[in-house]
Amino acid sequence: MESLRAHLESTIRSDVVSLLSEYGSIPCLSPAFDRNWVESGHIERALALYQRWIETRQVPGLTSRIQRIEGRTPLLVVDVPGTDDATDQTTVLLYGHLDKQPATDPWSEGLNPFESVLRGEHLFGRGMVDDGYAAPLVITVLEELARQRSSYPHCVLIVEACEESGSPDLDAHLEELLPAVGQVSLVVCLDSGGLDFQRLWVTSSLRGNLVISIKVAVLENGVHSGEAGGVVPSSFRILRSLLSRIEDPETGEILPDFLNVETPGFYRDEAERLSRDLGDPLAGLFPLLGTTQLMGMDGADRLLNQTWRPSLSFIGIDGVPPVPDGGNVLRPFTTGKISLRLPPTINAIAAQEQLVSLLSTEVPYGAHVEIEAESPAQGWVAKEPSPWLASALEEGSKEGFGKPAAFCGEGGSIPFMATLGERFPNADFVATGALGPGSNAHGPDESLYLPAAVGVATALAVVLGAAPR
Repeated sequence: MESLRAHLESTIRSDVVSLLSEYGSIPCLSPAFDRNWVESGHIERALALYQRWIETRQVPGLTSRIQRIEGRTPLLVVDVPGTDDATDQTTVLLYGHLDKQPATDPWSEGLNPFESVLRGEHLFGRGMVDDGYAAPLVITVLEELARQRSSYPHCVLIVEACEESGSPDLDAHLEELLPAVGQVSLVVCLDSGGLDFQRLWVTSSLRGNLVISIKVAVLENGVHSGEAGGVVPSSFRILRSLLSRIEDPETGEILPDFLNVETPGFYRDEAERLSRDLGDPLAGLFPLLGTTQLMGMDGADRLLNQTWRPSLSFIGIDGVPPVPDGGNVLRPFTTGKISLRLPPTINAIAAQEQLVSLLSTEVPYGAHVEIEAESPAQGWVAKEPSPWLASALEEGSKEGFGKPAAFCGEGGSIPFMATLGERFPNADFVATGALGPGSNAHGPDESLYLPAAVGVATALAVVLGAAPR
């Protein structure tokens, strides 16, 4: 195992970092953020880069192809037959994505979202940890297992290009792909992480997500605020009023019953245990400004807020000029974009329908409202791992990090997990990854912590070596 880990580390620090450095310069934004993604060609460039790199690796029998469906983003599919002692009757399905979030907030001096920079143990750049490293990490693990003549099962790696848009194209691709995949016994997703970099973190639940834009319009065009103020209602105030139907403006509590669930006792107990063992793990995670305080009564309460309770984030606004350009005008419209995180067990489609109805009925002053909703992301709750997998995760974490594996919920969404969970109810699932404190996926200074990538790769090698075949 020491030899395997050492070789994985060497390859990651050289070949994988080199690939990611080139990938980092490609602004392959997810289609929700680049409506002209076909014309820009950045997603195609990224897929071609990955496919070329993958096909140079020394993995026996590896084949790759780009699956295309008219009107949808393409999917990279990599097929690796099992070793000689594997029956290929079962398949391990592994997942990653290469589309990126845009860059909004400014990055630190010397860093650029679309230019990879290696500083010490951190590789900075948009997409480095979410989720550009996943595909090359999987291939590196299989290559090293083959080099050491270790056994592994039939593996299929899929790399999608619309995860950051809610994976709207994934179901269509799976319909075309899965009949030829075989019986899936294990699904591995490397788009997650944990509360520290000291062990392998396995995700026990994921929140769902609704992304909705609400446009409130009151005028055909802007008018002088001295004439209209107090007479024509403000579109911003009406929008604010509509959002108050969802969120208590004082406490941040999400109000509608259809967006809330009772947290199961097991997860409440686990939050208490993690808070005791790790000492309020979320307390130092965020770059709070000044005297800003975190929400939640204590560490356990904050963990539940992050993983099992709904929350609203206001993520975009249109119709409002920059402050230097703001004149004395009562503006004709305001558009706000929200991201609403849902408890893992809530039906995201039904919740979205009810939310749209809540925001579009009995609108104050009869203002005109337009609502645009992205594809809802369903939450997910992991089932208990099979005995072989629980043992492999424990061993893999010890080999990769030196400590036993740990389990925790994740506040983000990975629609792929819910989709595959419905398709393969008898398969084992592992959501893990290199995300951790300071990774800052979606934010400024996103980075991949290389020791975490090495640890995850080592643990994955143990899991694949132990998987049924």
